[in-house]
Amino acid sequence: MESPLPDLVYRGKVRDTHDLGDEYLMVATDRISAFDVVMPNGIPDKGAVLSQISAFWFGKTEHVVPNHFIDMGSGRQELALSNDMQRRSMIVKKAERIDVECIVRGYITGSAWSEYRKTGTVQDKPIQQGLVEGDKFPEPLFTPTTKAEVGHDENMSYDEVVDMVGADTAGRLRDTAIEVFNFAHDFAIEHGIILADTKMEFGFIDGELSLIDELLTPDSSRFWDVEGYAPGKSQPNSTSSSSATTWTRSAGTTNLPPLPCRTTSSPRPASAISKPSTG
Repeated sequence: MESPLPDLVYRGKVRDTHDLGDEYLMVATDRISAFDVVMPNGIPDKGAVLSQISAFWFGKTEHVVPNHFIDMGSGRQELALSNDMQRRSMIVKKAERIDVECIVRGYITGSAWSEYRKTGTVQDKPIQQGLVEGDKFPEPLFTPTTKAEVGHDENMSYDEVVDMVGADTAGRLRDTAIEVFNFAHDFAIEHGIILADTKMEFGFIDGELSLIDELLTPDSSRFWDVEGYAPGKSQPNSTSSSSATTWTRSAGTTNLPPLPCRTTSSPRPASAISKPSTG
C-alpha cells in the first residue's frame, strides 16, 4: 500500500508525495485511516477513486477559488507511470500550506451531533435548540481544527484561527470554504446526493489563496443519498470514511486486526460520488 516511486518527500496517512522539481506528484494509496491510525488492510482501488473525484471537484470549483491541481498522472507520459499509478496520482503545484483544517458542516451529524446532544453546542458555540440528528443547519457552520503532524487534530475557535494566520486570512478561509461547500452542496443535490459536511485544506501558491490536498472525496466528506434522507436518525447509504471510524471506535486503536471484509471488499459505493461528472 505504498507507492514505489523515487523522491518521496512526505508520506501521509493516505497519500505519498514525490518531488518533481517545480511540482509534486501526489499518489493516493488504498490505505485507510481513522483516529490517526492506519488500518492493516486497505480498499482495492480506493486511491484511484479519491484522486479522480478530487480532480473532478477541483475543475468544478476553480471559478470559486484557485487550486493546486495541474493534471492526472496519465497526463505525464515522460514519468512512465504504470496504468495503476496514472489512475491514482495527480500532478500538483507546490504550495505554502496553512495548518488549519477547514471543516464546513451543513447538517448536524457525527461529532457535532454527539456534542450537541450533551451541551447544546457545536465546537463550544450555542446552536438553536430542537435539532434532531441529520437536520440541516440554517447556515453552514465553519468548525476549524488544527492540522497536527503528530497526534490528533484539535478543535480551534475562530479567534484561534485569527491568532494563527491573521484576521484577513482567517476571514478568507472561512468565507471561501463555505462558498465552496455551498456550490458543491447545490451541485450534488441536483444529482441525488447530499453533501453533509466536508474538510478542506488551503495554502498559498504564488501569494494566492488556493485549495490543496484533496477535495470533496469520501475520505474528507460525508455524503448521503437524497432518497434515503430522513432527519431524526443516522442516515442510510452514507458514503464516507465513517464506517472505518465506527469500527475502529469499537475495536480500539492498538494492535488492530484487519478491517472486516464488508468494509474493504469494494470501493464501488465511493465511486458513486463521481456520478455528477456525467452532467
